Amino acid sequence: MTARVLRALAGVTDPEIRKPITELDMVSGVTVGDDGHVSVGILLTIAGCPAAQSIESNVLAAVESVAGAGNASVEVAIMTREQREALTEKLRGGKAARVFQFGPESLTRVYAITSGKGGVGKSTITANLAVALARQGLRVGIVDADVHGFSIPGLLGLVHDGLAVKPTQVGDMILPPISHDVKVISIGMFIDDASAAVAWRGPMLHRTINQFLTDVYFGDLDILLLDLPPGTGDVAITVGQLLPHAEVIVVTTPQPAAADVAERSGIVARQTGQKVYGVIENMSGLTQPDGSVLELFGSGGGAEVAGRLSTGQDSPVPVLAQVPLSMALRGGGDEGLPVVIANPDDAAAVAITAVATRLATRARGLSGRSLGITPL
Repeated sequence: MTARVLRALAGVTDPEIRKPITELDMVSGVTVGDDGHVSVGILLTIAGCPAAQSIESNVLAAVESVAGAGNASVEVAIMTREQREALTEKLRGGKAARVFQFGPESLTRVYAITSGKGGVGKSTITANLAVALARQGLRVGIVDADVHGFSIPGLLGLVHDGLAVKPTQVGDMILPPISHDVKVISIGMFIDDASAAVAWRGPMLHRTINQFLTDVYFGDLDILLLDLPPGTGDVAITVGQLLPHAEVIVVTTPQPAAADVAERSGIVARQTGQKVYGVIENMSGLTQPDGSVLELFGSGGGAEVAGRLSTGQDSPVPVLAQVPLSMALRGGGDEGLPVVIANPDDAAAVAITAVATRLATRARGLSGRSLGITPL
């Protein structure tokens, strides 16, 4: 009976760490009584764990699937400091604390989503693209690097009563909140006043981005998206220094004036060693009831940026998508429910999902990566 119960418990996953509780040493014991009643002890990582109720109910359901309804009970306790330290050590895989997670040796594909100016829908594109990738079975994370104008928590429904959901901290390890199967970290999650503004200069911005990439435990991701602030300032330079192997996706509108500015963000990225992967043209037109398209912001901006940024690269920069103006896309951002989930047949959702499909089919290559093997 005990072995069967443990096998059932192996199917219970910690919703924050995304690993079976048996692997995380969260099962403290299984006791089977003479009458067949099964009592299971579980250890939560911290007091007030936000996933406590979910874990307890899932454990009870798993045990009852073996022992029968009403023949199981769960006893909840909290890990000791030593147990938490052992857990963080296990999660790090033997690596030291504060290790940079997404260096050149990482198999995670990193995309920096950038724009030349604000108001082009860069964050909305980032949030929906991440969710679309997760819906295709990929492990996805977002770093909201727009420290001054953070909006990713709201776009993904991680804001309650005006404040962003806070990450869970286990020892010195930060566990990012998860929304729509996407792991998210943002400076907004560390602010206690909904009306507060972040007024930081270069060194603080650099330190924050570096901490997000070291202290936050994302686990093994397939894709990491960084939502960069508009322009070519401190954060863009920091990301270029920390992640020179990242690929850049430039978001622009069709308006020629916006395209001129968007080109600069791609140029700066390339100066730090990054490659421009593609351009997404947002707000490319508004479809009318008769099927015609009203080009409110002009046309051709995306193709113009892609053409200019193709100069100096080994391969041409493609226009990955032309995302039309969409009430559903805007409404989904306001409600914290991305359009790729709320209305997947909407034209904007279809365009973004097509980009996600394109990214999802790119293999995590080993070329140029260290395998950690020493030849004999």
